[in-house]
This record gives sequence, structure tokens and C-alpha cells, in this order.
Amino acid sequence: MFTNIDARGMACPGPVIATKKALEGIVSGIVTILVDNVIAKENVIKFATAHGCGVSITQQEGDFLLKITKGEAMDKQTVMDQPIAANNTVYIITQDTLGHGNRELGAVLMKGFIYTLLEVKPVPKALLFMNSGVLLTIEDSPVLPHLDKLVQDGVEILSCGTCLDYFEAKDKLAVGGVTNMYTIVETMSASAKVITL
Repeated sequence: MFTNIDARGMACPGPVIATKKALEGIVSGIVTILVDNVIAKENVIKFATAHGCGVSITQQEGDFLLKITKGEAMDKQTVMDQPIAANNTVYIITQDTLGHGNRELGAVLMKGFIYTLLEVKPVPKALLFMNSGVLLTIEDSPVLPHLDKLVQDGVEILSCGTCLDYFEAKDKLAVGGVTNMYTIVETMSASAKVITL
């Protein structure tokens, strides 16, 4: 079975949802999806590989053509490895400070919190950054060394692409990957415990 999707111009998480529906509609076969930006490309790749599909990518005049292979046809495709964390707890970090009130104190508390995640075992499955929380994952963030170490320990770190765009910080992302609302909701739904800060 072969399905073609033109997802150019679709807002997040449109390309991922279109991919999901196409893959759900086949037992095995190939889905090709055309996207017009790097964020959509990365989000579709993450979704496809997380669901055991092979992915190959071709660039076409500024767009990206993703060939996603499901089922028997996967032999010649590469499935990207996904990080394996030690437990099934997800933290959603929605601001760049911890708590409400004084921002300076909140920044100190957030730095202490992220550092403490390194010391408590098992480490979380994932940290999801949204709203001003994405500012913690970009260049010059005071918690970057701690986040880098968490990645090394197997923690998946994902920042909301819409939020990075809002803060004009997409090109400054320094740790983890860019995600979309569909993946955020899916990650939350598949987790044993979700904690929001």
C-alpha cells in the first residue's frame, strides 16, 4: 500500500496527525509525507520511529519528503533509536522559574530543582518544556549543564516548537529536541505519572 500526503502549510501538530491517520490505515506499506519546515520534519520522524517505522528523507527545493515504511517493507529502512529512561514519570515545565512571586528566587529554585533531578533515582522518562519553560533549553540557560547530563542519563528532553517560535528562539535550542502538541499529549498519556511545574 502506498499513501501520499502533502502537509506543506499545515500548522503544528497537523503533519503528525496526518501521518498518524495514514499509518493507522495500513497494516504494512509506505507513506510519503511532504513538509515545508525542519520542525515538521523532525516531529514526523520522531512520531514514525517511536511507532516502529523506518524513515528516509529527501530534500526537494526547500521542502522535505519523508518516506515512512511500516511492516514487512521495513527491511531496508533505518529505525532511529529512542532513548530509554529508567522510569515512567514525565515532568511538564511551563515556565523558566519555579513557583510564583519573585523571579530571581524562582530562577534559583528552578536551577536547584533541575540539578536535584540528577540526584534522585530513577531519573524521569522525559522533561517536556512549554511556554516560557522553553527558555531553559536554549543557549545561555543557567540549567544547560544539568539538562545535558540528564540527556546522557537517558532522559528525553523536548521543547514545544510553537513556544520556541513565539520567543523567536528556535535557532537557539541547545539541548533536546523540538516537539509538537500531539507528541506532548501522547507522551503524557503513555506515562504512569505526569507532574506539572
